[in-house]
Amino acid sequence: MSAPTLDQLADALAQGKTTSEQLVEDCLARIADPSGEGSTSFVHVAKDQARAAARAMDQLRKAGSVPSAFAGIPVSIKDLFDIAGEQTRAGSVVLKDAPAALVDASAVARLKAAGFIVIGRTNMTEFAFSGIGINPHYGTPKNVFDRKTARVPGGSSSGAAISITDEMAHGALGTDTGGSCRIPAAFNAIVGYKPTAKRVPTDGAFPLSTTLDSIGPLARTVTCCAILDAALSGKELQAPAPRDPKGLRIAIPKAYVLNDMDADVAAAFSASLKKLADAGAIISEVAFPEIDAIPTANAKGGFAAPESLASHRAFIEKHADLYDKRVLTRIQRGHEQSANDYIDLIRTRAQIIREFENRMSEYDCLAYPTVPIVAPPISAFTEDADFTRLNLLVLRNPSVINFLNGCAISVPMTRLPLAPTGLMLACPGGQDAKLFALAAGIEALLA
Repeated sequence: MSAPTLDQLADALAQGKTTSEQLVEDCLARIADPSGEGSTSFVHVAKDQARAAARAMDQLRKAGSVPSAFAGIPVSIKDLFDIAGEQTRAGSVVLKDAPAALVDASAVARLKAAGFIVIGRTNMTEFAFSGIGINPHYGTPKNVFDRKTARVPGGSSSGAAISITDEMAHGALGTDTGGSCRIPAAFNAIVGYKPTAKRVPTDGAFPLSTTLDSIGPLARTVTCCAILDAALSGKELQAPAPRDPKGLRIAIPKAYVLNDMDADVAAAFSASLKKLADAGAIISEVAFPEIDAIPTANAKGGFAAPESLASHRAFIEKHADLYDKRVLTRIQRGHEQSANDYIDLIRTRAQIIREFENRMSEYDCLAYPTVPIVAPPISAFTEDADFTRLNLLVLRNPSVINFLNGCAISVPMTRLPLAPTGLMLACPGGQDAKLFALAAGIEALLA
């Protein structure tokens, strides 16, 4: 039996077939299962708080006063967000002595206001600075696929993804600066959403890049992500009306994002495009010179290096020895940029965005593989050179959309027991509602 969607859980709660208390206890049992991935997926489990919130939601539902149909459903929160009374360690030991947060991050507060229950804080790449998902401090949760081999979960929202695949939560709050919601989604056969950056407030989330940071959900379906995004962005919590793929104008970029695909991804991408074409979608290969210009623009570390250095400078002066050295090296690339370099980067990005949005006016969405490879084994990352090479490859495709200030979603092209692969659909910034509608239609077709 497949794991339940948010709509299915809401119906079960409304019909009295389950209770919030039961949902919470089921999630807690899976987190505590010694044969599972709970100990590496979660850095804190909010047992008492979740149970108390569940009892309250069950009482409110009996009284007909729940804040939404989804009230009482457990969700996980990436360890990047402030939760009142808890430490925010951001996957690091650098902040192990940080004081507890006084208030919830806005994103957390909005989920709570809709009645979602926080089941715990999920593990992540240290300070969100990698697409692989390895954490030397708190362990690395294993990918849902091929657990015997022990493959990477994808990052930086690693624990968030595994909390969904292993039914330790029914929705997950993540962040996406260069693919951190979409990469683990693609690697684990679930859905990950990167909204237009300004759509969800970032206060109370430890920053990586103030220019590129986006806050989005990971969940089991496009509709699940749309519901969570609506809560996060202050919209009405409702499912998108799926758009029929017939007549959909899909642009496939003739750019570097199609390079270096492994056999699994190439086969899945080809099969997905055939399904879309057979359904009447109009698929065009389109040159995007502005996409090909992004690596040159980012040659000195892009936005993430200098902006993360600004946040970490004082920590590095005191505790450089506590950092994952692979993360520290990337942060310190911020020293390579001068003020002139940074200003030039801002101007170059603005021009590239204008060119991209102008070209996309003829198409409904962009489509290409979320990640060009399937999840590698954790054992492939023993050498720093291998980590750097694979990390850059994994981040390459999704990070394009962050630079372009767009919105993007990863939907599964293949599902278990096959190696998971993801199809990324993207639109220019501000077209989130349109993207959810067409993604819901494409998801149904590919399923």
